[in-house]
Amino acid sequence: MTKLLFHGARGVLLVGLLLALLLGLAAAAALQREPSVVLTAAVDHRDVARAVALLRAHDPRRVPAGRVRQLWLGERDLDVLLSHAGQRWLGAVGRVRVERGAATLQFSARAPAWPGIALFGRWINVELRLRETPALPAIESASIGRLPLPSALAARMAPWLAARAGLAAEARLAAEVVQQVRFAPRLLLVTYAWPGDGRQRVMATLLRPEDRERLRPYHDRIVELAARAEPAWQAPLAELLVPLFELARTRSAAEGADAAAENRAAIVALTLYASGRGAGGVLPADWPRARPMRLLLAGRDDFPLHFLVSAALVVEGSSPLAQAIGLYKEVADARGGSGFSFNDMAANRAGTRFGELAVQAPARLQAAVAGGLAERDFMPEVADLPEFLSQAELRRRYGGVGAPAYNALVEEIERRVDALPLLR
Repeated sequence: MTKLLFHGARGVLLVGLLLALLLGLAAAAALQREPSVVLTAAVDHRDVARAVALLRAHDPRRVPAGRVRQLWLGERDLDVLLSHAGQRWLGAVGRVRVERGAATLQFSARAPAWPGIALFGRWINVELRLRETPALPAIESASIGRLPLPSALAARMAPWLAARAGLAAEARLAAEVVQQVRFAPRLLLVTYAWPGDGRQRVMATLLRPEDRERLRPYHDRIVELAARAEPAWQAPLAELLVPLFELARTRSAAEGADAAAENRAAIVALTLYASGRGAGGVLPADWPRARPMRLLLAGRDDFPLHFLVSAALVVEGSSPLAQAIGLYKEVADARGGSGFSFNDMAANRAGTRFGELAVQAPARLQAAVAGGLAERDFMPEVADLPEFLSQAELRRRYGGVGAPAYNALVEEIERRVDALPLLR
């Protein structure tokens, strides 16, 4: 009996050692020392302009339900989309290469900081080869580093990965809406048709149920603040920031609370209110509406939205995109609107820095804001900065975006933002 037990234990030990060896070999093949994708070109205002135009053209509120439409996307569009989505949901950067009948997707992400894993490599590099079919693309091959994956296994993993990233609803909607994807050299053609409830389902994907639940207390607080504001028609932005971050600080003190998530909810709720959307579109229709007010920052009603939109984009996970959107608006203004304004850019940069602090030092920001806030704490002096510049005037005085004179003024704005007490 003792002999049998000994042999049995030895067998279990050998199986365990064999499994450990196989896992080690798999890790050695899957992990690599360098990323296969490096983010070389930052998102700029032209990319954002293109994205805005595409969103407007294919908005489910503008396209009749059931009508078959086509969407052309170039490789640059796809690279921007993959990199933003990859960084937002997967902590990865991505790129795509499209040829006739096929496309290759690559992602690179840092490996988890587990003990000993650096011996094998610090990067997870994933490559998917997609093949065109009469309907949706099929996975032709897949690999993680040097470790090949059976295409059937990769296809089964895709829904699981979407669910893990919180994108299950988006994946289901895309599978229902998209009828065919075709690949051409450096181009992708999507044929689609929105269902009758497409608008509602798209809006529902913008905020997950847990996000809506966290957002509700801040929305209700804004409703309360707007109802009792004096005068009733306007208020400084700081007068709403302080009570909202007092609430964030209180809620963050609860056991297991996430201070950065609470800050995110406060910023998003206030941004929705400042934009005039409030409970419409994104938030549930049965939520109470806040009384509209004119929010002011440095005596102006356009600065609060510049500040808040930039902060909201950062807490949503894309600081480079926040900067690009701020720049895009200014370039668009110079082409036919009010003109390019460096003071608007200062509000954008201050908002971006505020958003960064909200997620990187959440408790410190809560304490600072909840303790009382003056505009000079988070908004730089802008009265002397040029504004209302046409595109021609911008080129004449500063050489255009990226020229030395333009960059010198941008550096001055950065210096002023760096000196703000709250944002140091």
